[in-house]
Amino acid sequence: MRTVVVIGGGITGLSTAYYLQKSIQHNKLDVKIILVEASDRLGGKIRTLQHDDFIMESGADSIVTRKTNVAPLIEELGIQDEVVYNATGISYIYTEGKLKQIPKDAVFGIPLSIESLATTDLISAEGKVEALKDFYTPNDRFTKNDSVGDFLEAFFGKELVEKQISPVLSGVYSGKLSELTIASTLPYLIDYKNEYGSIIQGLSANKAKFQGNGDKKFMSFKGGVSALIDAMEEQLSDVEIIKGIRAERIAKDGERYRVTLADGRILESDFAVLGTMHSTAQALLQDEALNEDFKQLFNSSMISVYIGFDIPDSQLPANGTGFITANSDDVLCNACTWTSRKWEHTSGQQRLLVRLFYKSSGPHYESLIKLSEEELLKVALNDIQTSLGITGHPVTHDVTKWHDVMPNYHKRHHEIVVSLEKKIADHYPNVILAGCSYYGVGIPDCIANGEKTAERILEQVITH
Repeated sequence: MRTVVVIGGGITGLSTAYYLQKSIQHNKLDVKIILVEASDRLGGKIRTLQHDDFIMESGADSIVTRKTNVAPLIEELGIQDEVVYNATGISYIYTEGKLKQIPKDAVFGIPLSIESLATTDLISAEGKVEALKDFYTPNDRFTKNDSVGDFLEAFFGKELVEKQISPVLSGVYSGKLSELTIASTLPYLIDYKNEYGSIIQGLSANKAKFQGNGDKKFMSFKGGVSALIDAMEEQLSDVEIIKGIRAERIAKDGERYRVTLADGRILESDFAVLGTMHSTAQALLQDEALNEDFKQLFNSSMISVYIGFDIPDSQLPANGTGFITANSDDVLCNACTWTSRKWEHTSGQQRLLVRLFYKSSGPHYESLIKLSEEELLKVALNDIQTSLGITGHPVTHDVTKWHDVMPNYHKRHHEIVVSLEKKIADHYPNVILAGCSYYGVGIPDCIANGEKTAERILEQVITH
């Protein structure tokens, strides 16, 4: 019997175990799967909390619908009737002491038309004129390995990027645009520029790709995103799941591996999947030959604050779903989602539920991370009062610090991952890196990576 040990019970590790079990059962293979998770629950950064009629996501709050690999999994799990979609509305940027609308006809703040550029309130007339150079300036120097910030500024100018695009894009990818590559963010932009001569014209011609689901751009479940985790766990009937015990070391033992757990147990395995943060993988392998690469992978941080009020969310600005903060000293959060408005299932009586994000890319993070839960709640309440004019006593709240656990795909990220893959393949055959530290941060990307990892193992099992 072959044994596969999957370390890490987040969505990548779960997906690996799920798809591997499915293939083993289909092919009637003699393979044992063991899933090891240090926490007492599965799901990693997917964690749904419920209080009264409020549903709060302390980590990931939704799934992007344009990534098509998730829908078949949801059907297999039989939870398609639990799917809910986001309500749509205006998104704002809080700047200069007030909320200004992000043009609806835009992707990540990038205009889809001249009309969208001309009518935005976020950019001066001079900034709009400068952005028109996108239509007549050819790309003769940028590749996908270059900075996405430098690329956008070259064709749109500084003002449009700083005031409209960067607040949105930096929020999604948790980093400064100057330090993120085109390849790791929006690789299709350079293709559009080269093919159409203009980023705006390229996006406009391919608008259906971004608006193909109409207003249903994100999905969740009636009981929250953890419903996906629970459904997957229920299906793992042939997987031994070890929770609440940390894996501490992986050591080569001939052609196999010994995985030492914190309680002293040793698991013998033929394959080991490291579906953990890169820092955990580094600690498990304890190999100086790999440390140089591991140390060049970086993480960002975030503090999430939910606040539920006993007031109707109709007190929010009409037809809005949230705002991003740009160049503001009076509001410390980087973004605020009006959760009860965007996700109707999160508040049974449509009482106001908001979520504020404080990211390490912001200037205030280093002081905020030192604050207690009560102090952070006060900061968040002040931000709500300043930005929305709403005061009230919270009936529920949740403060979660995600410190140094959000991968940041800087310009050399892909190069470093390729180097790690080669070294591990040479020195640790059948040890596989997996997860958001390397191959994409969204839930669909992690599921796809888990499925691909399972396929790699299956191929090895069948051919050897």
